[in-house]
Amino acid sequence: MEMAFAGQTPPLVDDRSANGIFRVSRHAFVEQSVFESEQREIFNKCWLYLGHDSEVAAPGDFLTRSVVGRKIIFTRNKAGKVGAFFNTCPHRGALVCREKQGSANLFRCFYHSWAFDLDGKLINRPGHESYADDANANGEHNLVPVPRLESYRGLYFLNFDRNACDLASYLGNSMEFIDLVMDQSADGMEVIGGTQEYGFKANWKLLAENSADGYHGQPTHATYFDYVMSTNGNLGDNVVKISKPHDLGQGHAVVEYGAPWGRPIAKAVPAWGEEGEREAAALRADLTQRLGAERADRIAYTNRNMVIFPNFVINDIMAITLRTFEPVGPGQMRVNAWALGPKGEAPKARERRLYNFLEFLGPGGFATPDDCEALALCQEGYSNMAEAGWNDISKGLNQERPTIEDEVQMRAFWREWSRRIEGERA
Repeated sequence: MEMAFAGQTPPLVDDRSANGIFRVSRHAFVEQSVFESEQREIFNKCWLYLGHDSEVAAPGDFLTRSVVGRKIIFTRNKAGKVGAFFNTCPHRGALVCREKQGSANLFRCFYHSWAFDLDGKLINRPGHESYADDANANGEHNLVPVPRLESYRGLYFLNFDRNACDLASYLGNSMEFIDLVMDQSADGMEVIGGTQEYGFKANWKLLAENSADGYHGQPTHATYFDYVMSTNGNLGDNVVKISKPHDLGQGHAVVEYGAPWGRPIAKAVPAWGEEGEREAAALRADLTQRLGAERADRIAYTNRNMVIFPNFVINDIMAITLRTFEPVGPGQMRVNAWALGPKGEAPKARERRLYNFLEFLGPGGFATPDDCEALALCQEGYSNMAEAGWNDISKGLNQERPTIEDEVQMRAFWREWSRRIEGERA
């Protein structure tokens, strides 16, 4: 197969779809030069998820986050406007805010006590009389705002490239599926239950693949599916039958399929009991009244696993999960995850939602340890890439009606990755 590239360097993504071939070089997962190119061409230029509107709900609320290694303050000012600043003092570079979250009237640097208001403006520095009167005339001693900050349906994204396209253009067709999540409550959605933080030894792109990979579900998570069978009696017959993967363009992709388990929004299972059945019926009636029967059914009875390129996942399954994963190096990633739920949700439904979030998706749940182990094993196996150098991602290629067990969504990701890293090929 290498003869197809005689006289030229083989690509990292070998896309010869007309011949039934789609594969990825394992060098893409291990090379330092690839990691550096990704930092420059992907993470410095794409829209990256920062946080949800509900996490800075009131004026003065703030949280600090790391976004691909950059320390960020995410806050809401006194007028209610949301902002984001690099968490570094313009004086000597120290972190200005050392707390993970809270509420404040100002931010004060521990080192020399320079103070900044919620708009990032310098408002005090000890010994100010020793500075020139116009020392901050051009704002160079203010906190530096991120180049771009925009939101859609309460989800805030930043971009380190001030010349990037607007967020709506970037999200494109993925907004249809974001709407299916955000429309679940007339009162809005909110982040609940804190942050899950963990890391493991695998390349970040493996989790981009895994997050919308229906093919691995039953083999890898057999224990969980056995548990679902024991509590609910069956997995349903709609998981694959009504499933559909969507290439949403620009590297974004989603798989949508019949839910084989309970969904807190409006799909009960026997294990929930009569009270749970009544709650689900009431929620289903509300959805129908607000959105119509067809859209209500789609929201209530189907799951969605969506990857927004490059590293943001929305899993709308037995709970709603927002997840980011970022590279620490070629063979190491850091993961953060949050649960999302409707504002004003009934206490029992909220408890059920959080339990599902931890039970399947938590770092100690049924699924996440399985996935971490599988991806770490892949990374370890790439030590043999000199003799076994390619990953095959051709399942379902050129099929008229692919299912979630095919790899449409992975090919969507890799085509965009290749466009950004390798450029357009003749």
